[in-house]
Amino acid sequence: MNLTKPALGLAVGGFLGLLDGLSGFFEPSLAPVMGSVITFSLLKGLLSGIATGYVSQRVHSLSLGVLAGIAIAAILSLLVILHAGMALFWDIMLPGMLLGAIVGFTTQRFGAKREATAAH
Repeated sequence: MNLTKPALGLAVGGFLGLLDGLSGFFEPSLAPVMGSVITFSLLKGLLSGIATGYVSQRVHSLSLGVLAGIAIAAILSLLVILHAGMALFWDIMLPGMLLGAIVGFTTQRFGAKREATAAH
């Protein structure tokens, strides 16, 4: 059973977002805010994934799918940075853009193409 591109994007984005949030445990200074780190990373991954999946349904180019994933994740990462502070710019932006690139590639390469509905 193949997942649609938005569903695959949601699954992969959510998984990678969760991993991104859990990686915060490697930084002891984040201990007091780990709940927020995990929540925002997961949310960023889920939203990036589903949005990239929808773009991938309309754009049938691997490179454009990856670029769309990077751009969507970068915008959402920037929103998190504005909340968290500019001191964490690269710590949030780089993993977010990597997540977007992976989701863009995965949805283009492995997502099921939408079937045309038959008119009666």
